[in-house]
Amino acid sequence: MAFWNKNVPNSSSSSSSKCFPILGLLSLILLHPTTTTTTTSFANAIRVVAIQKPTYDDIPSFREAPAFRNGNSCSLRNVDKIQIVMPVDANYIRGTMAAVLSILQHSTCPENTSFHFLSIHLEPEIISLINSTFPYLSYKIYHFHPNRVRGKISKSIRQALDQPLNYARIYLSDILPKDVRRVIYLDSDIIVVDDIAKLWGVDLGDKVLAAPEYCHANFTNYFTDTFWSDVNLAKTFEGRRPCYFNTGVMVMDLDEWRKGGYAQKIEEWMLIQKQRRIYQLGSLPPILLVFAGNIKAVDHRWNQHGLGGDNLEGKCRGLHPGPISLLHWSGKGKPWLRLDARKPCTIDYLWAPYDLYRSSRIALEE
Repeated sequence: MAFWNKNVPNSSSSSSSKCFPILGLLSLILLHPTTTTTTTSFANAIRVVAIQKPTYDDIPSFREAPAFRNGNSCSLRNVDKIQIVMPVDANYIRGTMAAVLSILQHSTCPENTSFHFLSIHLEPEIISLINSTFPYLSYKIYHFHPNRVRGKISKSIRQALDQPLNYARIYLSDILPKDVRRVIYLDSDIIVVDDIAKLWGVDLGDKVLAAPEYCHANFTNYFTDTFWSDVNLAKTFEGRRPCYFNTGVMVMDLDEWRKGGYAQKIEEWMLIQKQRRIYQLGSLPPILLVFAGNIKAVDHRWNQHGLGGDNLEGKCRGLHPGPISLLHWSGKGKPWLRLDARKPCTIDYLWAPYDLYRSSRIALEE
């Protein structure tokens, strides 16, 4: 059930779009993929400021984003709305704000985009931050109750993966209204540098889910020896060619998800995990067990993932070869934390131009 619904009609005023230097930054990183420090002049050019991680004792402040407007060729029909789902909480609110800005900035028809935010606590501060930063944004916030996954989550290799909100993507067909039939699910640690309508336009065919597949990855590593040594469990993937895909970027048919009872199928694997310990990576493996080898493959450009490094140390990584439409800081390292600590990876400077955060001190000075 939606706790907050914000859908503001067009106003007569409109802020001009600020052009961030994404192409120049991409060129720099492609030329110097392993560099972990930058010159003072470059850092000053994108105005990176060292700040502390926000808490509710020190409510963060964000600059108001420009009001991005549709072009004359954009449709005004509700049926043409792009539905985007993202989790939001205190720890990742800064990433969420940057992600929303990037989506709107690179959209041909930004006003045709509706956001659905998932939250466990529904803090008024979060709603206030969204309203003040994006006063024109069409969005709703939905409560995800942690009791939904109580007793079903197993400890993984990183605490952040064990948070109940990380599992909310499994229950979208139950959380969202039934008239929301198809969505793009996005994690909060992403930046979109292309028109999101291109991803929305993916033809699912007879599939329930679409995402970039990575068939070169060693799929066996996502499950324990206990899984592969059990003949019955290992038969799970018979008749399909399973490939790894990252669940932080997915196009989902919620009608078919609901009809197929996929939330329940994933839950069944979560319960087996509690008894047998067949994987170690939070909500990803049970989704792979149900869908791997049976999804619509999307171009890799739509999930340049792993930019946060591995799940244990979060060491710096460079970009993968090929075109880029979406940057994803999956892994332990998050760009806002590394920038604040003055220990950024070079790749983090691609995220920084979309950072709307400002400290309370800066806000008072302005």
